Amino acid sequence: MARKQSKYERDEAPRNEDAAPAVVPNCWLCGRPTGTTIIWHHPVPKSRGGRDVVPMHPICQKTVTTTFTNSELQRHGMDVAGLLANPSIQKFVDWVAKKDPDFNAAITRKQR
Repeated sequence: MARKQSKYERDEAPRNEDAAPAVVPNCWLCGRPTGTTIIWHHPVPKSRGGRDVVPMHPICQKTVTTTFTNSELQRHGMDVAGLLANPSIQKFVDWVAKKDPDFNAAITRKQR
């Protein structure tokens, strides 16, 4: 039996010009609108019983995971103010506030 379409062709849904634009969530850490790539981050690590997820920029998520251990993240929980109290995180948020939502850069690993 012959296929009507190639398996490599994608079916595109008809575009509705009247549809409302999708709501862009804000980053949990920096508060800026997220770009095209959204990371759904567990503020409390899954290994520590975390179930909730929050939207974040990839660079913000990398910064949080390199700055804090899983135990520290478990202690802070969903409290973003506790993370922002860390001077290196506050310095990062002030720096990234001027960047484009899709900005990405290499993150220096914390010396442990």
